Amino acid sequence: MAPTRRNNDGLLARVNFPLYTLQMVTSRHILVGGGGGSSKTGVANGFEIFEISHNGETFVAEEVVRHETGPTVVMNSATHNNGKHTYLVAGQESHCQLYNVKMSVGTEKRGSVSNTDITNEGSGARQRKKRNSTSDASKNSSEQKTQSNGTIKTQKRLNFEIKPSDSIQTDFSAEEPLQRVVRISRNGQIMVTGGTDGFIRVWQFPSMNKILNIKAHSKEIDDLDICPDSASIASISKDGTCCLWNAQNGKKTSTLTWEIPANSKYLYKRCRYGIRGNGTDIDSLFTLANPVGQAGSLKSYLQLWEPASGKLRKSYPFDESLAALAVRDDGMFVAVGTMFSGSVSIHVAFSLQRIMSVRNAHGMFVTGLEFLPTSLDGPAVTCPYEAAVVSISVDNRVCIHQVPFRHSMPVWLVLVLMVLLLCASFTVCSYVGL
Repeated sequence: MAPTRRNNDGLLARVNFPLYTLQMVTSRHILVGGGGGSSKTGVANGFEIFEISHNGETFVAEEVVRHETGPTVVMNSATHNNGKHTYLVAGQESHCQLYNVKMSVGTEKRGSVSNTDITNEGSGARQRKKRNSTSDASKNSSEQKTQSNGTIKTQKRLNFEIKPSDSIQTDFSAEEPLQRVVRISRNGQIMVTGGTDGFIRVWQFPSMNKILNIKAHSKEIDDLDICPDSASIASISKDGTCCLWNAQNGKKTSTLTWEIPANSKYLYKRCRYGIRGNGTDIDSLFTLANPVGQAGSLKSYLQLWEPASGKLRKSYPFDESLAALAVRDDGMFVAVGTMFSGSVSIHVAFSLQRIMSVRNAHGMFVTGLEFLPTSLDGPAVTCPYEAAVVSISVDNRVCIHQVPFRHSMPVWLVLVLMVLLLCASFTVCSYVGL
């Protein structure tokens, strides 16, 4: 049975607005976005970037940049680094805003840390009190060196400069246009958006020129994902379907179906492609499916599909509705966030075996999950864990949940035991005259 714990020690940081989107910017920087919308409640709209590190005992997050977006809440986002430039796209109502993210290395001298420099908001949470609320000249530690007196430290830090660029309308619903989701392909050549009008729109990236306009669903789109080889797009909608599309010509290639329990209705909630083997075997698609209405004893499911055949390989049941989904960049692990209890669970991708359950990670439903990556810009966070996943919620909290390395028997010991077993079997057979 997977270990279960309550999340009393996983808090990384608190922000002063509800959180709806979470992205990795580099291998050790996360971006969280959200806000209170256009109503005059005093709740800010925008995003923040944090650096994550491990101090030998726990994960620590330090705020390095904050950018406010005026009256428009950030509901969804995507990031891409092509080796030369880093881009951020953010869904703001019916439009998608492109940001150029410029990073440069700087140095900073600091004295001993005191309570006047940092405020702690729970275990691992670390924020500077005085930060420029704009996006320029914000800094993020990656290396530090203690001077001879033991108190002064010189730190190499990343400077972030975030500048708005193009803004394009991506949803044209007559009643309430809203971009629900945006994705950028791994190769950085296309961007895909979906919204309340049911259209999938494919854009050339980063020029933001429209390539395809696909009338995909009869109701609003809840989620999209681009296959790692950029050849296929998966979409799910409130019309109850999960469809796969050719990313080059926009033609539908299949609609996923499964045996739904009698007299019940299910809606897909999230979809994510996965990879296997050496990273080129793209044969996995993960979805979340929730029963509609008064579900009673009906389960919600984490599902593993074979995209080429449309075959449902495996499913894992949950006792409550599911809200968020993430797959690690190497395809080894899957994370799921729940709707009512705000819990997070981590699973082995190929078997869906649950290896970690964090009950009540958040006070409300989980809105975003991201694994700390194994391969992104810069070195990964060094920590004594097999996997770690960051979660966010509208409760304003950023949390992290880690999986300790699972103990396995060494190969040499397995071989020794096999030899001993064979010898014992031979001895017994000889003794009884067989």
